[in-house]
Amino acid sequence: MQNDEQEQIAIRRSKLTEWRKTGTAFPNDFRRTAMADVLHTEFGAKEATVIELAKKEVALTGRLVTRRVMGKASFAHLRDVSGDVQLYIRRDEIGMEEYGFFKELDIGDIIGTEGVLFKTRSGELSVKVTRLVLLSKALRPMPEKFHGLSDRETRYRQRYLDLLSNEDARRVFRTRSRITDCLRQFLCERNFLEVETPMMHIVPGGAVARPFVTHHNALDIELYLRVAPELYLKRLVVGGFERVFEINRNFRNEGLSTQHNPEFTMLEFYQAYADYSDFMALTEEMFREVATTVHDSLVVEFNEKQYDLKKPFERMSVEESILRFNRKFEESKIRDVEFATYFAKDLGIPIENNYGLGKILIEIFEKTVEPNLDNPTFITEYPAEISPLSRRSDSDPFVTDRFELFIAGSELANGFSELNDAEDQAERFHAQVANRGAGDDEAMYFDDDYICALEHGLPPTAGEGVGVDRLVMFMTNQTSIRDVLLFPHMRPRN
Repeated sequence: MQNDEQEQIAIRRSKLTEWRKTGTAFPNDFRRTAMADVLHTEFGAKEATVIELAKKEVALTGRLVTRRVMGKASFAHLRDVSGDVQLYIRRDEIGMEEYGFFKELDIGDIIGTEGVLFKTRSGELSVKVTRLVLLSKALRPMPEKFHGLSDRETRYRQRYLDLLSNEDARRVFRTRSRITDCLRQFLCERNFLEVETPMMHIVPGGAVARPFVTHHNALDIELYLRVAPELYLKRLVVGGFERVFEINRNFRNEGLSTQHNPEFTMLEFYQAYADYSDFMALTEEMFREVATTVHDSLVVEFNEKQYDLKKPFERMSVEESILRFNRKFEESKIRDVEFATYFAKDLGIPIENNYGLGKILIEIFEKTVEPNLDNPTFITEYPAEISPLSRRSDSDPFVTDRFELFIAGSELANGFSELNDAEDQAERFHAQVANRGAGDDEAMYFDDDYICALEHGLPPTAGEGVGVDRLVMFMTNQTSIRDVLLFPHMRPRN
């Protein structure tokens, strides 16, 4: 197979060498006048006689995806970004020399063609070619003659081949663009201001995650690729922008899985004078808006199951969920650190000496509850120990006014009432620094400037992050994050 491909490449290179001798190779002066989808929409349903009388002249550009040579006449298909159009090429129409040139073309070559629209006897909309121009020579053969690239590793490593050969891949990424447009419009219509914050931070913060580190030569300092834009967005709320959002790229130096990529997209938004319950309602509304935009329906099919987003999303606290999915966990001991430690170890969960009760409960939650959260569910009241930026509950200081949204066992959103007490925030940063000193490389750093901002006064505020990649996965029925990232990270072959 490898030798056959190399032989094909050698033949194509020799054709390019001959092409160069004829004049300008890779011309850039051909201009198209029509797109495939527009032609099919305008003329696809019309009778052949009506199209013939119209004498519609078109100029098309795209990639040659099929070719069938039949003596003095041939058929081919040209593909542009919107679809395919059949070409009909007659030797008597374009001349002996140009017809011979056509027969020397290869599948994958990018061409320009001019001609008149007509319908064949079988009813296929086609172009009777009067002129043919080679615009770019494809030196490598296309995958499986455009019938579909199936090898997943090749699809991820060489996404351009995947897009060339798989209509479903093109559909997913067109849909992704529609989803981000919908999210942006949804917030702008509610008076949120779109902003941009730094991607390189002097102090990494905004999430419990391990950052990537780089070095700035001129300043001679270490910088960190952002793990979240949260602390900068809240600085803007302090500054008077009461509703802000950012569709941002985040970077976390963590493992890869069907749910995780070291570089990913988040939507983060903040609103002054709102709380986490307001944002749960807003999130339900947002997800319904996206589903309607993508599917024209509130029923979304994912992984062979249908999810009805019209129904109110379920809500339960972290502790309630642990008790529901762990019948052996005694309700009276939900705040007993010794019992929780014993219960976790019995499940095979490693517990470090510096873990408090909140951390242990979350370890149990992640192992026993998360995989079972199928229908849309808000999990609320996360322990303050693992929520360093969230506001404590007025009725129960052990937990915070925080939620995470799960669908099909995956976390899609994380929101909370923001901690706006500068002194409390400073204490939590100190606790995070202590955890870092104890070996937790995901713990946060102390951010003096953010504390200074809070000391100037952050109004009561709600904030949220939505995992755009996971939302796209759910809305397009893709079970791996790599299928919704154009260029997912992979280990190099060599």
